[in-house]
Parts: sequence; structure tokens; C-alpha cells
Amino acid sequence: MTIAEAAAILNCKTVCGADKMDRPVSSACGADLMSDVLTFVKENCLLLTGMVNAHVVRTAEMLDVPCIVLVRGKVPTQDMIELAEQTGVTLLTCEYTLYEACGRLYQNGLPPCK
Repeated sequence: MTIAEAAAILNCKTVCGADKMDRPVSSACGADLMSDVLTFVKENCLLLTGMVNAHVVRTAEMLDVPCIVLVRGKVPTQDMIELAEQTGVTLLTCEYTLYEACGRLYQNGLPPCK
């Protein structure tokens, strides 16, 4: 699945990284604790979270996560947007809860990180 396909499933708005929507993602992880993300997330994983701070982008950068989806209509901070642009991480927002967003992606064939 590509970032664009995942974004369409979740009716996402693109905050930054619109030019990178064709990148593939092989799995998804939903978490608000970045310690969990560090434990479970693998490369090319789509990260879904309700956390809106620069630490999320730093974590994504360390793990080669190409895209972060902010759930529940969360609005990213300006620091978060600037860091995502600098690091090449695509940043999206959607209105779904974390649970529903993960479920929709799973239902459409995107497996969880293991």
C-alpha cells in the first residue's frame, strides 16, 4: 500500500510531504507512547498517533517511518511541521479515532507491525 492509498482510506488531509505520497508502507502501528513505537515499529511502517510534538517526528526519523497520521483531528505544532519537512516525513491528519483508523487500514489489507 502507498501513503496515498492509506490517506484515501482515512480521508486524510496532507500537512506536509505531498510530493512523497507514492512511497510504500508495509505495515501500520497505532500508539501514543513513543517507547512502544521504538519497541514495535519497523521500517516503512505507517505511524498513527494522537501525540502532537516534535518527539514523534524524531522517533519516526530514527526508525525510517515515512509517514505519521495524527488522529482525532489533532493539529500539529509548527515545530512538528517544520521538523517533518526537514526530515522528509509525510505528515497527515484524519478525524477518526486511533482505534477506528487502525481498523480501517487493517480491513483494507495493511498488516500490523510485529
